[in-house]
Parts: sequence; C-alpha cells; structure tokens
Amino acid sequence: MRGYNAKVTGTNDYKDFEGADIVIVTAGLPRKPGMTREDLLNMNAQIVGTVAQNVKKFCPKAFVIVVSNPLDLMTFHMMKVTGFPTNRVFGQAGVLDSIRFRAFVAMELGVAMSDTQAMVLGGHGDTMVPLPRYSTVAGIPIGELISAERIKAISDRCADGGGEIVRLLKTGSAYYAPAAASVDMCRAVLLDEKKVLPASAYLTGQYGIKDMYIGVPVVLGAGGVEKILDLKLDATELGSLQKSASTYKEHLKILGY
Repeated sequence: MRGYNAKVTGTNDYKDFEGADIVIVTAGLPRKPGMTREDLLNMNAQIVGTVAQNVKKFCPKAFVIVVSNPLDLMTFHMMKVTGFPTNRVFGQAGVLDSIRFRAFVAMELGVAMSDTQAMVLGGHGDTMVPLPRYSTVAGIPIGELISAERIKAISDRCADGGGEIVRLLKTGSAYYAPAAASVDMCRAVLLDEKKVLPASAYLTGQYGIKDMYIGVPVVLGAGGVEKILDLKLDATELGSLQKSASTYKEHLKILGY
C-alpha cells in the first residue's frame, strides 16, 4: 500500500544481521493498560542491552534507530552499551508523535493530512512537548484556524496517543505507525535526504540540556544525525522541554548513568 518492495527473513540468530547498514530496535516488552513507559525501564533495559551487545559485535558500522520504550532512556542505553558515536544512535520519538499531532489537526479541520506540518519535542511519553506555534496547515499557523481550547485538547490527546492505542488494543501496543515512521527515518539515512525530523538525539548543551537523549528537531541524512536545530522557544516551551529532560535525567540514575 505504501509502495515498498522488500524481502523479509525471519530469524532468532543475531549473526543473520551481520554487516547491516541500519538496525531498528523494537525489542522489549509491550506496554499494558495502566502501564507507563517508565514502568518498562528495568525490564527492557536488560533486553535492549543484549541487543546492543550483538549490534556492536555483528554490525559495528551500523546506524541504530531505537523504538523500544521507554524510548529516550533506551536510546541512551543503546549508545552507552555499543559505544557508537551519538550521531549513529537515535530514537524515533517525535517522528511518530508529530505524525499523530498532524492527524488530529487534519481530523479537527477536515483537511488533507498531507497539508499539515507539526513539531513535537521532548520525551516520547507523557512529558512530550507539542509546539502548536510551529504547526501549520498549508503554511497557515493552526492558531489562526483552531481555538486555543481545541489546540490544548489536541495536544493532550497527542501526549496520550500511545496509551489510547494500548487501551483500544488491550493485548498489545502501537505497531503500524511506528513501522511507517521507522521506514521514513531509514529512507532519510540511506538516501541522504537531509530531512528535518523531530527525533531523540544526544544533546550537548542545546536548549540548556546536556548529556542525554531527548526529542528535538534534527537533520537526518547519510551521516545519521547531522545537525540539531536549536529553535527559538518561548519561556513556557523551553521550560516544558527542560522539565521533560529532567524527568528522564532522574530515570537514567536508575540505570546507573
């Protein structure tokens, strides 16, 4: 339906991905109703750590896209265990969250989703930071088309988007949208598209945040995360982003970082 041609091989042997250019890591236990992404931390850290060791062993030159939850924490864990440069390890985060925000805006206005653009930063979870000011419909800021009350409702629904799907499925978590978003990220790297996407990237002082992964706009190309875009955020937006980061900073201590 999306026009892709692919050959799929199933395996339980890590050696079968030897020499891979890109590894997409989805390994981990799925969220269950009532479970936050953070609840998964200790359980999934061990699983992702094992994957990381094998990625390092069998494909030491690969780019790694992390989808496992808690996303930002598992991306950091992947980078530490593999020892790969930070530009080669990044997480899905806002790529998926922004698509959800765009979908909700399109549904609200009854317009084509392809005409919408959105930017969602911060942690991939309850602390994400939708930026309505940077979200548009055919170039028109959504603030001129949607009331502040409805924008807040859309932002809240976006933050709970994963939980909403978990509650609907009851026995699993989201899979189609994360898969589609992962393919878009792969294309950006393999085809050197220099695509601007919000992804979980390692910050070194941008937005006043250092030594951790969090969702920010990046340029994704043949070098992986080639550039982090430092948007001019107002005090409220920056405060929300830094608060999101501080939450994950505390969780990193649980992992021993």
